[in-house]
Amino acid sequence: MKVSKRATYGIMVAVDLAIHASEAPIQARAIARRHGIPVRFLEQVLHAMKKAGLVESQRGAQGGYLLTHEPATMSIADIFEALEGPVFHRSSVGQRPRDRHASKPEVLLDDVWEQVQQAERKVLENITVEHLAMRLRTIDTQRNPMYHI
Repeated sequence: MKVSKRATYGIMVAVDLAIHASEAPIQARAIARRHGIPVRFLEQVLHAMKKAGLVESQRGAQGGYLLTHEPATMSIADIFEALEGPVFHRSSVGQRPRDRHASKPEVLLDDVWEQVQQAERKVLENITVEHLAMRLRTIDTQRNPMYHI
């Protein structure tokens, strides 16, 4: 599975909003600075996420972006499909009509690739933004130990 920068940045945006936007909207510049994402590209990602209903924006000096759903209910698959389009087909194994002119490798491996695709989708559906936010908090804690004097 290939994952684009667009999808990666979209996931990072959702995790960042889950961590930092509990009280007030977060500006795109702040997200871009924290994750080293070019602001213009990030704005395109945010626009696509807004269009898909994953984030909302608030205008003004104190404006910015917020998640539209609880982080525990937003899966990585939701973000991935919002930014990349319907990349996961929901057809079941063996339900597609067989092409009489398909090659042996196509006939042989068609079900295998379908199972791989279903497994990928299941993994992405089971990982939520909240899960990744907790994981990122743990990583940040390990990387930045507190020193008490």
